[in-house]
Amino acid sequence: MIIDRFKLDGKTAIVTGASRGLGQGMALGLAEAGANIVAVDLLPSAETESRVTSIGRQCLTIQANLADRASLPGILAEAKNRFPALDILVNCAGIIRREDFTKFTEKDWDEVMGINIDAVFFLSQLFVRDLIARKAPGKIINIASMLSFQGGVRVPSYTASKSAVQGLTRLMACELASHSINVNAIAPGYMATDNTAPLRADAERSAAILGRIPAGRWGLPEDLQGAAVFLASPASDYVNGYTLAVDGGWLAR
Repeated sequence: MIIDRFKLDGKTAIVTGASRGLGQGMALGLAEAGANIVAVDLLPSAETESRVTSIGRQCLTIQANLADRASLPGILAEAKNRFPALDILVNCAGIIRREDFTKFTEKDWDEVMGINIDAVFFLSQLFVRDLIARKAPGKIINIASMLSFQGGVRVPSYTASKSAVQGLTRLMACELASHSINVNAIAPGYMATDNTAPLRADAERSAAILGRIPAGRWGLPEDLQGAAVFLASPASDYVNGYTLAVDGGWLAR
């Protein structure tokens, strides 16, 4: 039955940025599909853990700064201590800084790039080395953005990092498909999260954004669950290097 190919029973998924927002939403969707969750975030993920365990899945929370490259091997080691076979990695953790191009600081550039692309690369590298050592198949889902396709305004490091995420996704797919490791990305549209709070608080800007979205609303974390489950499951075994927009039709306009 085709529905069985969407099940994640017995799988374990690492989800970064899982304490709230899109990361939490995807973690819950993966758990509902059958996966155990390793929730990684700089912030405590007690709420995510509670909601995952209420579904009947196991959840390990790891509080870590992904910008600290030295911490990444420890994240994998702790996850493997609880769940020896790691199957899915969702690179969701991300930050944004807003400022005019001419005023943008090195600090804001470096901090955004450190989380949004450097951590994606180095954590994925560790995850993939483990899969290859075990000769195990796997799934990696990177979180891209509308700004993987567009330039944006006043978010130079975010645009650069999310464009890099899309390119890295393609590179990883090309190199890793022969190892039965699928790498794809999800590009969320304008979602109701902490990152977009300033935009939603600006009545004029919010109206302009909503006016372009055919669906006529801001996206919600649960809107990403179907895409995440699909890309994490056997149903997507022949999908490689693709960035799936979940944007209410934004890119279609």
